[in-house]
Amino acid sequence: MSTSEHQQVPVAYKDEDFLESDDARPLRILAEYLGPLHAFHEQQISDTIVFFGSARLLPDGPLGHYYEAARELARQVTVWSNSLPTNAHRYVVCTGGGPGIMEAANRGAAEAGGKTIGLNIGLPHEQRPNPYITHRLGFEFHYFFMRKLWFAYLARALVVFPGGFGTLDELMEILTLVQTRKLDRRIPVILYGSSFWREIIDFDALVRHGLIDAEDLALFRFADEPAAAMRLLQAGIAEWTKAEEATPAIAHSHTSSD
Repeated sequence: MSTSEHQQVPVAYKDEDFLESDDARPLRILAEYLGPLHAFHEQQISDTIVFFGSARLLPDGPLGHYYEAARELARQVTVWSNSLPTNAHRYVVCTGGGPGIMEAANRGAAEAGGKTIGLNIGLPHEQRPNPYITHRLGFEFHYFFMRKLWFAYLARALVVFPGGFGTLDELMEILTLVQTRKLDRRIPVILYGSSFWREIIDFDALVRHGLIDAEDLALFRFADEPAAAMRLLQAGIAEWTKAEEATPAIAHSHTSSD
């Protein structure tokens, strides 16, 4: 018998060739759900405030004021979160983990002494984890849909700064989930930079053409200053948490039995 025949065959969960195969794709998908779930339980993360926005909005660029606004708003959110009388970490700033607006929000939260989450994904350009993400709360995703699940799963509010295709995709995903009541709670959505958003998306035209209802325009609000955005966030969260239990629980989606 040859030496190769005596070599020990690894168990399936340690077999890298198998784990990277098409047949093991469900395991890789499940790992991108269970890994963050384990970390959030371990770190006592109850819920999040999600910041979306372009990776290209840098502090020294022509739209650098948005970077500073995101940084300041995340700082205010974190100061408020740290003041709450709970052992759980509530309203933790969560971003896509990259540069630009994502870095600004993680940075503001870190400067305020709070935990902050980065849900990164490997892309050909731009997307590299920023240095302000809390240790053990930075995650690397392969599957966009699993990353989106974690954006929505814990979110109590959403702030969307100017951005491109990715930001628009993420915004519409959350608006659709709220509109169709696929989430068990209303998520306040703040569009930061009213002039930008009114130029980019003609929401009134969608109503005029009968593609959304006029009531759908109430799913989001506009803000142009960090303090105003903070007031809208707090008011929106308070409105939809009056009937909730004092002990926070991880958000979950509706099932067919609801």
